Amino acid sequence: MASLTDREKRTVRLAAVAISVYLVLFFGVRAWKQLEARRAEYQDLQMSAERLRRDLRPYENRILLTQKLRETLRMKPRGFSRSSLVAETSAALQREALNLKVQLGQVRETAARPSAKELASMQIEGIGPVPAVAAFLSRLEALGYPLIVDAIQLSGDPAKPGIVKLNISVVILDFDAWTTAEVPGA
Repeated sequence: MASLTDREKRTVRLAAVAISVYLVLFFGVRAWKQLEARRAEYQDLQMSAERLRRDLRPYENRILLTQKLRETLRMKPRGFSRSSLVAETSAALQREALNLKVQLGQVRETAARPSAKELASMQIEGIGPVPAVAAFLSRLEALGYPLIVDAIQLSGDPAKPGIVKLNISVVILDFDAWTTAEVPGA
């Protein structure tokens, strides 16, 4: 094989450099476009995730508030049976009164007002020592049932010091009617 002259060697070197530059530019531009497309796709995905986070914030606040209320009130709305809720609430009130030595008398249940989103209303009469009645009233919210104290009337008995007569009106809420509330800010 014949050896190459200096001029031929220089020509081969220049050709190799030119082909290398051409290949680098050709494949470099192609790779650059692919990387740019991936970066744009990633940014779109990030913006979509941020938009979802922003949309979910009101729900997170509602969930935290609901969990706090459930823990505070010991309430499990899914565990309520609509048909027996009034009877269970009445039994829980009577058990709590018995535990605290408050003697309950007559318990009258009245029909619900569907417009007010309630199942029933109860009038309860009782008598007991002042500390026991105060403890009974403070524990009503922690019974675990959806009830609201509508009215309380306390009166002392002059013949028996330290004894209080209690007349209380309690409303039992209808959870099914309250679940259709709208999300704020939506």
